[in-house]
Amino acid sequence: MAAYESIAAQELPAGWGWEWVVQGDGLDQAGIGAVLPGDERVRFGVGRHGGAGVARTSALGRVSGELVKVLDSDDRLAAGVLARDIAVLADNDIGWTTSRALDVLPDGSTRGFDHDPPEGVLARGAVLAHWRAHGRAPVHPATLCIRTDLLLALGGWMGLPASEDTGLLLAADAVADGYFSAEIGLFYRKWPGQVTGQAAHVDRGDVAARHAVIGRRAEVLARSFPHWRG
Repeated sequence: MAAYESIAAQELPAGWGWEWVVQGDGLDQAGIGAVLPGDERVRFGVGRHGGAGVARTSALGRVSGELVKVLDSDDRLAAGVLARDIAVLADNDIGWTTSRALDVLPDGSTRGFDHDPPEGVLARGAVLAHWRAHGRAPVHPATLCIRTDLLLALGGWMGLPASEDTGLLLAADAVADGYFSAEIGLFYRKWPGQVTGQAAHVDRGDVAARHAVIGRRAEVLARSFPHWRG
């Protein structure tokens, strides 16, 4: 599969390796095992259906590395992104990184976002402020790379039917500085069957409920917790 190939092609700094922790949301063990490559670095598990946030957080218990990089099964990492994430987190006292993403449209063409922030450190609270002002984060939550200890301290992903990744991004931003890389880090597949393409995802009531708890959680974290140090 394309997601695995994009991981396997990554060149990492000396002393670093990767593991792909796959979680099946309501799928059977045999079914997942049949489609995954025979690579000892790929470890998978299954659980009852609970949505993306529950599946991601369930998988977090099997993570052994210092960093967690988000990757949906229908997306692809860009060349060099893991090495860049590692370098940024090693060289800066920050908790997380993000990078530029390109949408991959059904016809194979790509589309970028023309309002990306400049490359560099994102001060604690900057993402939440932008999200409040514009109704969307200035960086793509699907490109997140975060220190495992910070991710665990935040309780993993939010238990929401959608936007659980935005919830995590804003929670991380509430307690720690981050970073944005202007180099392409992710190819984000846009297709009719994806969860974010369904009518329920943009239902006004559902969106309002998600945004309310995401915003309140981030604000409480910002008030209640000291600045995270990597």
